[in-house]
Amino acid sequence: MDKTLMNKSDYFFDLPKELIAQTPKIPRDTCRMLCVEKNNPFHYEDKIFKDIYDMLKPGDVLVLNNSKVLPARLYGIKTTGAACEFLLLKQVEQDLWECMAHPGKRLQPGHVVVFGDGILKGEIKESLENGNKLVKFTYETQTFFEALDIVGKLPLPHYITEELKDASLYQTEYAKILGSAAAPTAGLHFTKELLKKLEEKGVKVKYITLHVGIGTFRPVKTENITEHQMHSEWFEIPQDTAEEITKAKAEGRRIISVGTTSTRTLESCYKAFGCVKACSMDTNIFIYPGFKFGVIDGLITNFHLPESTLIMLVSAFAGYENTMSAYKHAVEEKYRFYSFGDAMFIY
Repeated sequence: MDKTLMNKSDYFFDLPKELIAQTPKIPRDTCRMLCVEKNNPFHYEDKIFKDIYDMLKPGDVLVLNNSKVLPARLYGIKTTGAACEFLLLKQVEQDLWECMAHPGKRLQPGHVVVFGDGILKGEIKESLENGNKLVKFTYETQTFFEALDIVGKLPLPHYITEELKDASLYQTEYAKILGSAAAPTAGLHFTKELLKKLEEKGVKVKYITLHVGIGTFRPVKTENITEHQMHSEWFEIPQDTAEEITKAKAEGRRIISVGTTSTRTLESCYKAFGCVKACSMDTNIFIYPGFKFGVIDGLITNFHLPESTLIMLVSAFAGYENTMSAYKHAVEEKYRFYSFGDAMFIY
């Protein structure tokens, strides 16, 4: 393992701002896709995402994250009249949430914030060491999530500066289980029609759930990447997914992970148990070059931020030099980057 790859600066690249996608491609599967071979470095093919149909084989297992983004951004008013903003991070207990709050210093235990004319109220219960708040919510609807649907807004990443006219564009077509603070964006390229065609071809489409935390946007601040602490996220692998993956591995069929979240789920499970089995647990796994993959054979992902943990994961899978060269190609060919950007298929 080359020690220089432990430096954050090794994962830097120049990205022109105009390549940061502000809106998604419509239809979803008409975005571009850069195909990268693990065992044939520096050989790239420029395709369209719907070409994934030809790239996948009957018997391949395609693993997607069906987590659904919460409308987790809340704008409210303190009972004193001051404007406040909450971002839901993690459900601690029923109706008790860890939140990022602004202005944090002015929101102290006992303070109450009102959202949507009183449909939802939040009382600060505790200020945490990390600066976040524990907030107890009460609501006029039957459930907390019903109130959230009325007053909450999707928490788009900070680099998306344009307002999204249709919130469903920041959800995957198969999003099912509420809990994420950010979308598992590699899955945004799939349409229902494309998934149906893949299943008809013989591709086994299976799901896991990993609730993406806001920490996914947290930058690496230490120059030595091994000193970086990953945020913890909850995941679940259903029985049918575990069984199909186990069977496929035994038969030599490929496991294709859709996104870094699906990758972290499968590899966390393998690291914990030495196999993929039905389970639910928290993970703070950090995958960077030198990591030994036990499950996945292919990865569909987006183009990530310079010096991010996500480009480090991709470098671990595709090879560092291969990855950085592919990113250079993507910039030169004006691929679109980040959440609403184009795709990369590494196989």
